[in-house]
Amino acid sequence: MTGIDHLNRLNAAEAEVALLRCCGSTRWTGQMTTRLPFSDAIALFRCADEVWTDLSSEDWMEAFSGHPRIGDMESLRSRFALTRGWSEGEQAGADGATDEDLHALAEGNEAYEDRFGYIFIVCATGKSAEEMLVLLNERLPNDPNTEIQIAAEQQRQITRLRLEKLLREFDAVYDE
Repeated sequence: MTGIDHLNRLNAAEAEVALLRCCGSTRWTGQMTTRLPFSDAIALFRCADEVWTDLSSEDWMEAFSGHPRIGDMESLRSRFALTRGWSEGEQAGADGATDEDLHALAEGNEAYEDRFGYIFIVCATGKSAEEMLVLLNERLPNDPNTEIQIAAEQQRQITRLRLEKLLREFDAVYDE
């Protein structure tokens, strides 16, 4: 059985829990669950993108709230247990950061949240703390309408990566 087969066989409550690990928007999760089953992973990814694009900015911000701040490893460990393993891997670039970089990220995150009303969202996979800090500083001057679109695109990318991880986890269950 493949990962997509496993996802398709979950009942609605199980599917919502599984998909909520990929995206913290309950509206996105609900709409994705009603569209089960998917013929293959490509159909799943396409549907995820379509549903995400049609959501409101409030739904996007709900998804953003499901993430720890970049570089906030303590928050990652305590508050975000459901996605901790995935988030730790996604933010691995912050692990080797200097105290100076972590301090700058914390200050930048605070300034970003004060300006836009939500945490700085970036698809952190493969990015160092320094790269994320540069991106944060580049995005801070954006107007709110531009920034919400950029943040939503970053969340879409994160969701895609997490859907891929979910399918791999399901695949691993049946490879044993």
